[in-house]
Amino acid sequence: MNLLESLIHEIIAQDGPISLERYMTLALAHPELGYYRSRQPFGAEGDFITAPEISQMFGELIGLWSVEIWRGMGAPNPVRFVELGPGRGVLMADALRAARVAPDFLQAIDLRFVETSEPLREVQRLALAGSGVAVAWHARVEEVPAGPAIFVANEFFDALPVRHYVCAEGGWRERLVGLDCEGKLGFGLAPEPELKLAAAGERGEILELGVAAIELMSALALRIASQGGALLALDYGYDAPARGETLQALRRHRFADPLRDPGEADLTTHVDFRALSLAAAAAGAQPHGPVAQGEFLRRLGIFERAAALRRKADARQSAGIDSALERLAGGSGAPTDMANLFKALAVTPRSFPAPAGFETGQA
Repeated sequence: MNLLESLIHEIIAQDGPISLERYMTLALAHPELGYYRSRQPFGAEGDFITAPEISQMFGELIGLWSVEIWRGMGAPNPVRFVELGPGRGVLMADALRAARVAPDFLQAIDLRFVETSEPLREVQRLALAGSGVAVAWHARVEEVPAGPAIFVANEFFDALPVRHYVCAEGGWRERLVGLDCEGKLGFGLAPEPELKLAAAGERGEILELGVAAIELMSALALRIASQGGALLALDYGYDAPARGETLQALRRHRFADPLRDPGEADLTTHVDFRALSLAAAAAGAQPHGPVAQGEFLRRLGIFERAAALRRKADARQSAGIDSALERLAGGSGAPTDMANLFKALAVTPRSFPAPAGFETGQA
């Protein structure tokens, strides 16, 4: 039993079983023992690899997308350029390098990172050391100064905590984390049903509600609608009503038990893009998409960018470019391919035309 698990045991012993949402918050964001506060989880040596680390093309295209969005906004100066959960800073380093084609954009941006991990902040600082752009850090989105802003969130919403409700006798009961008969962390149900949930369901069915994600999207969309800007969110998830849990734990690129060794494995869930779109619209903004990541990158020109890189590459480098292209935007067409499972969603003011990659009717 690690220190964080011992702490969670103490909380349960004193207060009773806790919600899955609170458990995930402790496991991921405890000030000292949480996964994202104490680790560098990205890359081959970490627990998972994200799209920016697969290829520079990913970040480059997002950088150029951001330049186009800024121009569509009327080129405000300054404009907040904000990345939520910037990982090792790879995406932003590639985005800023590509944005050198627009020096006026680089001069206008006020770069901000929303990051709680001190170890990762240092890695991000080193990654951007040669960019020529200063960056400021915030622990919460609400700390980002007011004004027009372009937000980028790559694999950010999937790490926000969720709540689970199980269809049982009398209605939907919240799934809680408590102690089993052996004194280990285990799942159980609240004694009383949640009266606010009136959806029909079959016995044993699970509803997974990303309340934290919806609240964050509502706040971002309200800001975008009132102050100008845009959000680009890329994540794995679904765009249709769904039942069942998607909670998973990843440790060293392998699935793990989400209730074992909290703080030592990444906990994620699939993003409910329909819920995020509805939240953005309700806040007065305009959602665009979601679009499958492979299709989004194709529309932005990833195949053309790959061809340009190949012209300056040797045989080994060309093979690496082809492999990355297949992984990010190709795939077999199966729903579980990265190109299809991952999706892109944009949010803009209602008066803003469809951003690049989200044009309706495009093949």
